[in-house]
Amino acid sequence: MDAAALALVALVVFGWGLFSVRLGRADLSAPIVFVSVGLFFAEASHVLEVAPSHEAVKVLAELTLVWVLFADASRVGLRELRADLGLYTRLLAMGLPLTIVAGTLLAAWFFDGQSVWLVLLIGAALAPTDAALGAAVMTDPKVPERVRRVLNVESGLNDGIATPVVMVAIAGAAAAESSYGAGLGPALIDLAIGVADGVVIGLAGGAAMRQARRRGWASEDFAGPGVLALAVVAYTATLWLDGNGFVAAFVAGLAFGHAAGRGGVREVFYVEQTAGLVSLLTWLLFGAVAVPLVLANADWQIVVYAVLSLTVVRMAPVALVLLGTGLPMRTVAFIGWFGPRGLASIIFALIALEDLHEDADAERAVAVIGMTVLLSVFTHGLSAKPLANRYAATPAPDDRPQLELPVRGLLHRHPAAARKPPDEEHDR
Repeated sequence: MDAAALALVALVVFGWGLFSVRLGRADLSAPIVFVSVGLFFAEASHVLEVAPSHEAVKVLAELTLVWVLFADASRVGLRELRADLGLYTRLLAMGLPLTIVAGTLLAAWFFDGQSVWLVLLIGAALAPTDAALGAAVMTDPKVPERVRRVLNVESGLNDGIATPVVMVAIAGAAAAESSYGAGLGPALIDLAIGVADGVVIGLAGGAAMRQARRRGWASEDFAGPGVLALAVVAYTATLWLDGNGFVAAFVAGLAFGHAAGRGGVREVFYVEQTAGLVSLLTWLLFGAVAVPLVLANADWQIVVYAVLSLTVVRMAPVALVLLGTGLPMRTVAFIGWFGPRGLASIIFALIALEDLHEDADAERAVAVIGMTVLLSVFTHGLSAKPLANRYAATPAPDDRPQLELPVRGLLHRHPAAARKPPDEEHDR
């Protein structure tokens, strides 16, 4: 990327900071804007040189996923989970595995000849949801808070839960590609190391930050960057121990949020803001680098699979697991539809493309993921406000929350919806 392109990218980010609210009112979300700008850069390549190296793309993707996983996990508190524990259990413990299985089976049927690992990669990479693509829903006070909270917490946890499955699928595909059959066992060991490291680093870091805050040792100006670095420590230290760094980052976020106390909310806010910036750059690179390849390699099978992934594969498991909850069908359909595929899915695809390079089947799997995300960016982004208004126009008593709680979590992926920094909270 030359100096002119870098300056224009920075100008676009600054412009989004200036006009994000007005663009949001026009149903233009951050992913829509930055994917479109990235695609424009690619089409205007004779003027702008936007050709980052594979290593640079991989580093950006990995850092983005590390900070998103850590921030999402640390933001999910016990109060949010207790409020609707039954719904979260149904969506995450039953609905998410059913979505992965449904997506995998559909991919095996559509793309005959793909290995079991690659169809599992497609199914698992497209299972996590991204609330930022439907930010108009998440920030609309007319939508019942209970519905927003359920979508937010589900989105905050399902990418971390799906990560081990994606990593196992990539490891299995790499082992099959190299005709080496011992790839799955080491991958499972890597996951175990990641969980253990994440628990230790998250608890130790959270407890240390809590004590430093109590004793007045930690500067407010540098506590946030310290937590940002802690997420990187969890990732890189686990890689050094030959473990799964992404699982470690997610588990470390859960442990940090539990150990850091109420003051940790402000410190994690800095991580959210940083993750928001790198997320914008990731969306722009997706538009500039991946979308032209996706469009060039798309065929009817890829397009039809993407449509079914966003509808049947997501909505049928959600409807099935929410039977018996007492939620009205319109609420079940609303929750089912607003399961957009976004940042986590494209990062999984970028990692798979880097680890399975020069594999034509892997490139096709990545194209499937990319097409699904591309459709989701526009369909969920443009439908969020109209459907939220329609849904809110006819409220039902069953939709009212039993406990009013603040919506937290994934809004950092959409800067227009970012909260103000929380007030300083001291531990008693």
